[in-house]
Amino acid sequence: MLDVPSGHPGHPPLTRPVTFLGWLARREAGVLLLAVALAVVESVALAAVPYLLGTALDEGLADGLSQALLRTCGLLVLVGLVGAGASALGHIGEIGGWLHGAFRTSRLVGHHVTRTGDAISDELPTGEVVSTVASDAFHIGNMMEVFPRFVGSVVAYVVVAAVVLQQSVPLGLAILVGLPVTTTVLALLVRPLHARQAVHREASGRLTTLGSDTVSGLRVLRGIGGEDVFAARYAEQSQRVRAAGVGVASTSAVLQALQVLLPGLFVAGVVWFGAHLALRGEITAGQLVAFYGYTAFLSEPLRAATQFVQMFTRARVGARKVIAVLKVRPAAGTVAESEAADGVGTTDGAEVGTDHAAGAAARGSDARGSEDRAAADLVDLTTGVRIRPGRTTAIVSSRPEDSAALATRLGRFDDADGAVTLDGTALTDLPLAEVRERVVVAGATPQLFTGRLRDELDVRDRGDEAALYRALEVADAHDVLSSMPDGLDGEITEKGRSLSGGQRQRVALARALLTEAETLVLVEPTSAVDAHTEARIATRLVDHRAGRTTVVVSASPLVLEHADEVVLLDGGRERARGTHRDLLARAVAGDPDAAAYRLVVTREATAADEPAAAAPAHGKDA
Repeated sequence: MLDVPSGHPGHPPLTRPVTFLGWLARREAGVLLLAVALAVVESVALAAVPYLLGTALDEGLADGLSQALLRTCGLLVLVGLVGAGASALGHIGEIGGWLHGAFRTSRLVGHHVTRTGDAISDELPTGEVVSTVASDAFHIGNMMEVFPRFVGSVVAYVVVAAVVLQQSVPLGLAILVGLPVTTTVLALLVRPLHARQAVHREASGRLTTLGSDTVSGLRVLRGIGGEDVFAARYAEQSQRVRAAGVGVASTSAVLQALQVLLPGLFVAGVVWFGAHLALRGEITAGQLVAFYGYTAFLSEPLRAATQFVQMFTRARVGARKVIAVLKVRPAAGTVAESEAADGVGTTDGAEVGTDHAAGAAARGSDARGSEDRAAADLVDLTTGVRIRPGRTTAIVSSRPEDSAALATRLGRFDDADGAVTLDGTALTDLPLAEVRERVVVAGATPQLFTGRLRDELDVRDRGDEAALYRALEVADAHDVLSSMPDGLDGEITEKGRSLSGGQRQRVALARALLTEAETLVLVEPTSAVDAHTEARIATRLVDHRAGRTTVVVSASPLVLEHADEVVLLDGGRERARGTHRDLLARAVAGDPDAAAYRLVVTREATAADEPAAAAPAHGKDA
């Protein structure tokens, strides 16, 4: 069985496509060298067949059924067996080269995209990124697959050249000069093929981008009656892709036809010339048969060379696109920092770009790593909000996007968003791995992945089953556990589709609690549950996180009632601070700042402001 590449995919050079492809080949040196060696054995074995046939014919004509003829026939059988074995094993090596080249390229893109955050969508269309995995990695794998056969063909060509020049210089020169000329003629078609492939690749990328963007906004399109407009644009772009594809196919068809026609004409010319030499006695009948075999055989190296040139051309175009993706700088920190922080502090690795819900935390880290550090103030310099250590602080805003942006800044998901300090030190001055360990942000729309419930929850590999049950109890997710026959070993389907919206949210909350982060930021953690469940979660959450810093972004009075402190954001700045009851009392007393808070949490905003002021509607998931 062939092993698919695993572990970190590495750090390729991003200077030129050829350099990138060379780096890939070096990373797969073991697989490629084995495949090349087998391809050389196969090619040399095939090249030996015409020589042995010619020798056997001359020996049979001279001495009949002699010992020399039998020995040559035995060698012919042996060479055939060796060639067949090398071909079978070599094919496995070629497929291994394809797997390693394509999968490593896909993993390079996947690893990098998960670390870039919003930067990837800011710099490149979504379809362009998708195409690097769906198309470009495939072409790079194809090049790795045909490379061994190309090398074997070159070696066989050199061996045959030495043999034919030794047997007949005129006929050998005709073969050795004619084949490169034929190859050159075919190579002239490669440049226009390259240009048409690049046009087709660009058109396909734009079509993929158009489709993915439309899917994400399909509900909006239907609401405004824009489906017909989209359909027209998609059809127009599809026709561009079709026309570009026809251009590539027509050039490829001409090239493939000439790959058969030109070698065929060349073989006919060599046989005609060799027949005249045989009639004049300059070569034997066996040598004439051998030269015909050499000519027919050398058409295969020619075909392998032209095929490799085509695959290399496509791979170079694909490598250029891959490099463009890999050159995107992460929104926070550097690639090296992101890799050091891999699995350190977020509970939703798939959401680093949009919701910044955090993914896995540091493997084997202490369950309460923050206990060894003194509690520290977390200050957002953009809004002036100070998160006091060891307390549960609720963030309320008339504009939900402002409070969500604050949560993003607290987790340092984009260094350009604004400055946040931890104990007086800017987060951007701290190692990203340390930030991910100390501050965990769980977004409003967390993602679940396929696997056991135990693995979904225990992202820091603590292995403490009692802690898993405690977290599920705090998140009021006992119904999730009871709905699975295997309990903690029950399977979560892709994106948690087997669970309701409220169950998914509560599982994600339990996962965030299990990180035991020094500072835990929860964005609308109870928006999809009913009021009774929300009240229970709020009470248990505050008790469970007692003595540790917790930030909850919510406008629900049931959550605000249990917070140690509530902060009102208005106009992008802190406007009021206090307990929920204190702010309501101050509002009754006539405090305008507290009155603004009361408008937000009691949904008493004016009709004009209500769409912006209202918090996400609570669902009815029990």
